[in-house]
Amino acid sequence: MSSTASSGRRWDGTPNRPHHRQRALRVASDSPTRLVRSAQPSRCRDCGNRIDWYTRPDNRPVSLHPQELDATTVPAASRWHVSSGIAHPAHDGTPWCRIPHLTLCPAHTAPTPLTPQIAALRRHLALHTRRLLDTGTLTSPAPDTTSPATGPEPCRPARPIVLVLHTRYLAAQPVDTIQCVAQTRLRHRCTRPVLSPDAPAGTWALVPATTGRRQIAIPDGLMAVYDLTLLTYAEQLRWHHQRCPDHAAAPGAADLAHCDWEAFDSLLHRQHIHNRLPTTARHRTQARA
Repeated sequence: MSSTASSGRRWDGTPNRPHHRQRALRVASDSPTRLVRSAQPSRCRDCGNRIDWYTRPDNRPVSLHPQELDATTVPAASRWHVSSGIAHPAHDGTPWCRIPHLTLCPAHTAPTPLTPQIAALRRHLALHTRRLLDTGTLTSPAPDTTSPATGPEPCRPARPIVLVLHTRYLAAQPVDTIQCVAQTRLRHRCTRPVLSPDAPAGTWALVPATTGRRQIAIPDGLMAVYDLTLLTYAEQLRWHHQRCPDHAAAPGAADLAHCDWEAFDSLLHRQHIHNRLPTTARHRTQARA
């Protein structure tokens, strides 16, 4: 027994290694961000394939393919590498690299010419997207069956301008589909929307399009915004952090995704400026007018 103990092995010959309990990921109290950088798996909303979200050096999010690829098979313009949780749009000299999901996404046109290996991977993802569509896991946009002349269509901005904390932001999706970014106890992203029926909502309003900085000529000088400034400071902060009411009351929960607000710029986002308030429905003839 003494010889076995001194050799560092148990009676059956297995190594006698101390058991170390794995610790769950936590966000430090003094961290400038509540995002868990090493746990950001998601799925592309267009094709349904797996992606990993990372932060770029300019603090903007980027979605990468979850697996590393042979650098020789990836076009030089599409090579990325990850260092300390930050994704850099360059090759670090190793035999492997990461590639943006947009280059592989079968729902979009490839931005650069592809090598045969990357084209084959893209076809594999397209096949997986087709399986998701066939099983109903991924839903494609419903075809338009209304009359092109008089049929009603939903009237809501695809990327609305939101006024919160007296700052204008451009949302990445309609107001009612903005999803909570917090991490649940099962370490998945919360599926509840920020716009909750149990909490006060904002109101659509026409506000002056001129703020005194980098202005462009607006036809009537007004634009539609989703105004949240009439809500309490706590509610505006909840919207700014893109959290549902339950996770807004749980500040210890980490964020599993980036808030997709984009600072509104009248020069860069001119196509998203609308000078009429959204309604329940409108006719296509009115939309063309």
